[in-house]
Amino acid sequence: MDKFIVTLPGRITQLKGHTDFIQLFESLDPEHFHGLIVGDAHPKRREYAESLRQTIADQGLTDRITSTGHRSDLREIFAVSDAVLSLTSQPESFGRTTLEALAVGCPVLGYQHGGVGEILDALFPLGKISVGDTETLAQTLRAWKADKPKQQAQSIFTLENMCRQTLNVYKELIK
Repeated sequence: MDKFIVTLPGRITQLKGHTDFIQLFESLDPEHFHGLIVGDAHPKRREYAESLRQTIADQGLTDRITSTGHRSDLREIFAVSDAVLSLTSQPESFGRTTLEALAVGCPVLGYQHGGVGEILDALFPLGKISVGDTETLAQTLRAWKADKPKQQAQSIFTLENMCRQTLNVYKELIK
């Protein structure tokens, strides 16, 4: 049976939602879901990364969650993922991995605040989840396993759009 691959990308810090990710996998069917934690910890955060590994082991999730460490092939990981998560506990200014996953056609579930919320509003409103709501997160992933939403690889967040909008602001200021 093919498993539904759920990916949490980003550096290993307390802000990125790894504890919510682990909690999520405690409630998902082990026969149908597998999690990937993609990213590494700064040397000053190694202790936190180790505590996450220990929590995964203590919860009996070592065969259900794989930590890949740093990867330079993130685009390919997104392409084979069934869903990408953005679970930052504090609003981020942009949320690059959310946009990158959507750009390759992978649906994203993310907490609806900051840049991630704005990106999901613009490109994939189905993916917005209230901050910390791991129950709805699990329910949504189960629904997506049964009927994965189609996410077209597209973006309004292009270099051309950014330059055009910036120039328009300058033109208005000059008037």
